[in-house]
Amino acid sequence: MAEQKSRANKGASLTLKDVATRAGVSSMTVSRVLNHEPNVKAHTREKVMAVVKELGYRPNLSARSLAAGQSLFIGLLYNNPSAAYMSEFLIGAMNACRLKGYHLVLENCGETNEEWDEAVGNVLNDGRFMGVIVPPPVCNYPSVMDAIADAGLPCVRVSPNEDLAGASTVNINDFEAAKAATERLIDLGHKRIAFIKGHPNQAASRERHAGFMAAMADHGLQVPDTHVCQGYFDYKSGLASAEKLLTLQGRPTAIFASNDDMAAAVVALAAKYNLHVPTDLSVIGFDDTTIATTIWPQLSTVRQPISEMAAAAVDLVISHGQKADDSDDRTETFNFTLVERESTAPAPLGT
Repeated sequence: MAEQKSRANKGASLTLKDVATRAGVSSMTVSRVLNHEPNVKAHTREKVMAVVKELGYRPNLSARSLAAGQSLFIGLLYNNPSAAYMSEFLIGAMNACRLKGYHLVLENCGETNEEWDEAVGNVLNDGRFMGVIVPPPVCNYPSVMDAIADAGLPCVRVSPNEDLAGASTVNINDFEAAKAATERLIDLGHKRIAFIKGHPNQAASRERHAGFMAAMADHGLQVPDTHVCQGYFDYKSGLASAEKLLTLQGRPTAIFASNDDMAAAVVALAAKYNLHVPTDLSVIGFDDTTIATTIWPQLSTVRQPISEMAAAAVDLVISHGQKADDSDDRTETFNFTLVERESTAPAPLGT
């Protein structure tokens, strides 16, 4: 604890000149890099930012804000049932803000629409933000987006239901990712594959379900209604869905859950019915969050680069906020990766 406090104090006491000396550049150059001014060579910018990270340098936000004549605070409005997803997203956003000399202010938007409206009102009325980042499902709530637009704040939405004028977007191709994961299960010989859907208020849920259904159709495989369960991106709904699927006559030999939390619940419940994962039942998740590698067997899953997506959202907000005439909406689509671990295997013989 004392060592952490010492490191924190050291980072706070470092000066711009310390960074400049270590990087072998002028203090003015460091200032330009930290203020994201364009007239700095790429290799110089990278060298300065590497030193900033190495030394743990933290700019004085208040002083920089006054000097730059603009806010250095970014708001993040969140409310997501998957604690693992939000944890990774928040860490990615906070690290990006810290590295670039900005401060991230978190606002939990509550559980109901009324609470969301109140929380957003509190944030926007604060008057100190250069822009906001809005992950799902909050990015899909019309009154929230209307309030942000009325405030004239730059906004970046993460995996929204649909594009919206006046807001940039960060996402992955959920349809193709789910299709690829399903096709891998089919390649392993599975024909009776079940699917657990994500929360219905998120576009990713619909796209992942559509990708699953497309892969099954492409291979001429039927999907009975009983093999599709409604989940909500949380562990509890994963348990409820697994209970239904694992007690079916002619139960599935593989289950694809729309996120890792629900997939982990399937693995846990399989033991109740004396089913060995993956010999008797293959399980695959989505996101590649921490839980995927902290259970046994470790989860096969689709990795979306959540931390990198959060950092990209920070970059977009900063870019929009620094240029008053930068009103062009942008979409950054990240690649996904299919990660195979111990929870998937060839289908049992005779199935």
